[in-house]
Amino acid sequence: MSTKRQLGAKILGRNVSFTYSEQWVGYSVLGLRLVMAWTFLQAGLDKLLAGDWTAAPFLLNAIPPGNPLADLFTTLGTDYVGLVNVLNVWGQILVGLALLVGAFVRFSAFWGAVMMLFYWLASLEGGLFDGLPIAHGWVVDSHLVYAVLLFGLGAIGAGRIVGVDEYLEATSVVQNNPWLRYLLG
Repeated sequence: MSTKRQLGAKILGRNVSFTYSEQWVGYSVLGLRLVMAWTFLQAGLDKLLAGDWTAAPFLLNAIPPGNPLADLFTTLGTDYVGLVNVLNVWGQILVGLALLVGAFVRFSAFWGAVMMLFYWLASLEGGLFDGLPIAHGWVVDSHLVYAVLLFGLGAIGAGRIVGVDEYLEATSVVQNNPWLRYLLG
């Protein structure tokens, strides 16, 4: 049986209140977490299983002309490509696994959002005065959507919904070190 609850919050200086179903919100949050888990896990495993995957071709050839950070991505693709490769592949795999099992969701969602923001920055075709055009939208593309969704999963504490974080938060280690809750949830 679904329990109806009332939520009140102050958003952008305005009091907002609405009724929601705990059951359906729970299913929705779990579904979003699992979809994002699969998105990251599949991307990382595809790269890992390719064996010879490297970010260099993208960083050196696929950054759009006029990207305000083109020099940064060129430097990453030449001087730091080994580090970028490891962070990209294993970052995607670890974020995917963490979201899948619901462990350290806030920590992994934060780093997943950072990764998505880097991808979004790489897709910029111009600067602020050019309207920040990107290949699949004007300002907003899937990378930005994923970053905001990950922020939401972390803010909600999605790892507590059929996830390992629910159990970790009940341990004496977390009870005695409340700062660990910033990583869990």
